[in-house]
Amino acid sequence: MWVVCSDLEGVFVPEVWINVAKKTGIESLKLTTRDIQNYDELMQYRLKILDEHNLKIQDIQSVIATIKPLEGALEFTRWLRSITRFVIVSDTFVEFAQPLMEQLEHPFLLCHSLEIDSSGRVTNYKLRQPDPKRKTVEAFQSLQYKVIAFGDSYNDISMLKAADIGILYCPPQNVINDYPELPVARNYQELTAILTAHIFQD
Repeated sequence: MWVVCSDLEGVFVPEVWINVAKKTGIESLKLTTRDIQNYDELMQYRLKILDEHNLKIQDIQSVIATIKPLEGALEFTRWLRSITRFVIVSDTFVEFAQPLMEQLEHPFLLCHSLEIDSSGRVTNYKLRQPDPKRKTVEAFQSLQYKVIAFGDSYNDISMLKAADIGILYCPPQNVINDYPELPVARNYQELTAILTAHIFQD
């Protein structure tokens, strides 16, 4: 029996921080896990930029409210949920994700949380656990599930390598270059073909 574990941003919805950067004009917020491999380094950098520009959680949430899923994402997630067990394993935050999950009809999501003070300032972030994507895969495997995982960025690599089948989905060229052993799907049709070949062979 299979479980499918997927990343969120860059797979089903646009990158939140890139949209915040575009909306606010703060170019330095465009960096994502496609650019910086160390997640803590990236988040500390983001928190510093938010403070420098006095951006509050309400400012970020107002941008997120305008974000729509990628074309075909809802139909693809509906299909996944109809044929197998499916969970989104993301490095986003509960405080960001709700409007996005509503538009995707509330798939099961595992993610992190933010620490926010009374003024709305984002003071820190809380990981669900260290290396949570990999550990989620290993937890399902401990329950005797086989796992297919896909994602687009450096922070997905440990999840993809731990899975029985790991797939890069629409990754940037630098990630492809660094992990040439991982198969690449460039659209939902290619991803559907890979998943179907494995899920239905059992």
